[in-house]
Amino acid sequence: MTKIQTTCPQCHQPVVADIQQTFDLQEDPLAKQKMLSGISNIIHCPICGYNGMIATPIVYHDPEKELLLTYFPPELNIPLNEQEKQLGVLINKIIDRLPKEKRKAYILQPQSMLTYQTLLEKILEADGITKEMLEKNQKRIRLLQQLLKTQKANLPKVIKEEEALIDYPFFSILSRLIQSTVSQGDKESNEKLIELQNILFEKTKTGKEIHKVTKDTEKAMHDLQEASKGGLTREKLLELVIKAPSDTQLSTIVSLTRPGIDYIFFQKLSDRIDAAMDTNAKQELTKLREKLLHLTEEIDKRAQKELNENKILLNNILKSDNIESSTKKNLPKVSELFLKIVEDELSTARKKSDLEKIQKIERVLAVIKKAIEPTKEIKLLEKFLTSKNEVELQKSLEENKEMITPEFIQLLNSTIAQSGKQGKDNEESKKLREVYKSVLRFSMRTNLNK
Repeated sequence: MTKIQTTCPQCHQPVVADIQQTFDLQEDPLAKQKMLSGISNIIHCPICGYNGMIATPIVYHDPEKELLLTYFPPELNIPLNEQEKQLGVLINKIIDRLPKEKRKAYILQPQSMLTYQTLLEKILEADGITKEMLEKNQKRIRLLQQLLKTQKANLPKVIKEEEALIDYPFFSILSRLIQSTVSQGDKESNEKLIELQNILFEKTKTGKEIHKVTKDTEKAMHDLQEASKGGLTREKLLELVIKAPSDTQLSTIVSLTRPGIDYIFFQKLSDRIDAAMDTNAKQELTKLREKLLHLTEEIDKRAQKELNENKILLNNILKSDNIESSTKKNLPKVSELFLKIVEDELSTARKKSDLEKIQKIERVLAVIKKAIEPTKEIKLLEKFLTSKNEVELQKSLEENKEMITPEFIQLLNSTIAQSGKQGKDNEESKKLREVYKSVLRFSMRTNLNK
């Protein structure tokens, strides 16, 4: 990723922006995610709040799917031969990083995409997401926008006409939007979306199904919390399981209390079955036992699969030629379970005095620790924000002038943009903007003196 200084298209103030022209999954496993999420090649102007894409040539490479795609923005008005020259430089960088045994025929035949949208569609198509699927998703989004704009009195008519589109994926989009408004502190939009969701729960078949599952899950969690007051015993758990009125409530209780559903629990249930005098009651309890055995078996299988996957991941990292690089590439897969496995392996290695393994595991932990610790730039920004006045801030700037780089200015820029997205206009946001202006002036003055 390259830092460039450009001007905001809206207010024409200087802005530092990140440019990424190659998205190479061979080099960066998150390249596809960065591409599809729309977080790359964006200008965030902290002065006027403008957000928009920067027109830049792009080369996308996925060696596993043998994809090499290029895109050159037509608005740059660059002659074709110059386009080919610029793209050629980017392609050669990718080829140089690719091991010789992986250089196949597709590398010599890059596919040129006429539009940025076509580029995204081609990437998704390789994952089995067809253009038709994308178009249907766009229809869902457009319908959601239409419903939000429709007057409440007219909603039932529109919902009835478009109910075929109001399916599980539709509710998934709606749910993500609601979560997004919560994280952004957008109370007004959140209330509108929740109101619409409640109407759809009531007026559509899919909505009723989802609402019932949600309510059953909430009821099971509430009952479990109540039973846990004063301590959750196997006897209390058995009563909860027997009285669970739906499969959803039963599976919720089992998933949350799996450690308690052990041999002794099943023995108590078997005793209850043996003691049942009524034939129907005995049959129902026997069916319940079968359900519980199936549910616990499925939970154990999933847990074992996750455990095995994390153990394999750690072993692969420890066997790699470059432990630090391998750990960095797999940081998105690091979970609490993974860290628990790392700690267990480290403890075992210490008991066996396996110095080589201890050293390797400690290298893995060092990379993870560094990734979750605040960077020196974050620490410096926190120092600037706690400055009591402009004089103190200027003193701190002077003392840390070697760290006032384009990267640091971009960090400030992004922090302000994120604050704006969350709808914040408090003292912290104002302080951020003040610090940004001071840092920018200090940087420009330093550069002029040079």
